[in-house]
This record gives sequence, structure tokens and C-alpha cells, in this order.
Amino acid sequence: MTARRGLAMAAALAMLSVGGGALAQAPSRYAVTMADMSYGPLPANLKVGDTIVWTNRDTVPHTVTARDHSFDLRIPPGKSAPMVLQKPGSFAFYCTYHTMMRGKLTVAAK
Repeated sequence: MTARRGLAMAAALAMLSVGGGALAQAPSRYAVTMADMSYGPLPANLKVGDTIVWTNRDTVPHTVTARDHSFDLRIPPGKSAPMVLQKPGSFAFYCTYHTMMRGKLTVAAK
């Protein structure tokens, strides 16, 4: 084995050992569709850094508004909006136009 190849293998092994042997996982991307005046299924296992793309398939505008005011997306009919999850916690949300539209996101730390 050449010295260069040995250094490359040592660097690769060192990278694998960071974080207790697990490689850092890339953020995930999820889609939630709003249709028939409701939010579609909400993703599980969310982590800080993940993105949810909200798509409005109804003919009226909707919002995704956190009760704690940590996020507030306004989505016109036929449009989409991405939301990157910024902090861990449990976040109740609703549509300000249609208060029967409600949900909760649970976000874990990385």
C-alpha cells in the first residue's frame, strides 16, 4: 500500500468514526398537500434541517400558521411553499382562513 493510499484510508476511517460511528445524515424533504379543505398526511420523524414543501390544491388560499408564531406560510391556490424546520419541538399549527384545518409537527434535534 502506498503512503498516499494509506493516508486516504485513514482519513476515510476518521470520517466514519465522527459522531459515534454514524455518518451525518442529509436533511430530508417531505411534501404535504392541502386539498378538500384539509392538510394531507403529516410526515413523521422530522428533524431540524428537514424541509416540508406545502402545496395548495384547493381553489382558495391557505396558511400554515404556528400557534407559537414561529412560522406563518401563506399559500395561494395552485402554489407551493417550502419550509425548513429551524428548531426542535412540538408545533401546533392551523390555517388562519379555515380554523378547522389544524395539525401538529414534532421536530427532533439533528
